[in-house]
Amino acid sequence: MSHETAQARKRHPETRAFGGLIGECEAVRGVQEDLGKIAPTAASVLITGESGTGKELVARGLHEHSGRDGGFIAVNCGGIAPDLLASHLFGHERGSFTGAATRHIGFFEQANRGTLFLDEVTEMPAALQVYLLRALETGTIMRVGGTEEIRFDARIVAATNRDPVIAIEEGVLREDLFYRLADFVVELPPLRERAGDVLLLARHFLERLNAEHGTRKRFASNVADELSGYDWPGNVRELRSAIRRSFILSDGDEVPLQNSPLARRGSQCAEDEGTVTFSVGMSYAEVEHQMLLKTLERFNHDKTRAARALGVSVRTIHNQLNRFGEGASTPGPDNRRDRSGDTARAMNG
Repeated sequence: MSHETAQARKRHPETRAFGGLIGECEAVRGVQEDLGKIAPTAASVLITGESGTGKELVARGLHEHSGRDGGFIAVNCGGIAPDLLASHLFGHERGSFTGAATRHIGFFEQANRGTLFLDEVTEMPAALQVYLLRALETGTIMRVGGTEEIRFDARIVAATNRDPVIAIEEGVLREDLFYRLADFVVELPPLRERAGDVLLLARHFLERLNAEHGTRKRFASNVADELSGYDWPGNVRELRSAIRRSFILSDGDEVPLQNSPLARRGSQCAEDEGTVTFSVGMSYAEVEHQMLLKTLERFNHDKTRAARALGVSVRTIHNQLNRFGEGASTPGPDNRRDRSGDTARAMNG
């Protein structure tokens, strides 16, 4: 350990952490203690919390402390076209649907003896949740277009930014799947409820940047007040980005908070970025399209935050982008319909 790092730890004693979950507030300490007990077991875990609270970091921590020697496979269930998700999860056999030129090994098999992390599991189509439930109950999967039951040994950790109870009531999460996924439910608090941890986390990120760049930079005297005066709607992810941006743009050894969130919040009220102008005669579809694009732009194309602002699911955002021809890696409507039918037929034998 370097002299500088040792001195820094004397000034700011090492905080308790599990994986990448760092904090000293009571809520975080309770989560850290629970995770330490859960990690060595085979129990399934459902992690809940707003976007940016560190759900994947916690999932990786569970894997690292599990003793499993396989890999950690992370899947964003809302980031894959619904008609392709079955093939990604369970794999497919050659010729099982249009374009399936070779056999594909899915995430369940790739995660064998390791951990499969299903992020935004509530964005998974309801029909596919049935197959997921069966896989969890039997410990086997069947590739799309296949006939062989294949055993897998992967620990399942899932996550959602929704309240599971509300998700069940709204029909976007099967209740039986919830109980199968949630031997333990781990709720990560938003950063606005961890006021005492904001400066601690900021110092942690600064120390990591100093170590990475071989520098000895420190925060300007007013940074603590600026950090505590903002509610950080993007949570730890937003804080980490703010500290990195400030570090890169700073001159000398002192780091002021560049492009302060408080200043941005004030200026945004005067800007027109939160408004959309519609012309008389525009179709409803055009209005919907413009609203979606403007909301995505407002949230830097973060589909989860945009979906929350619009009151819809991430899957709805994804489907609307496809409908408007904005989905970069998604097949066109005709191909998508054909493939979906092929996939459904293959999985039904």
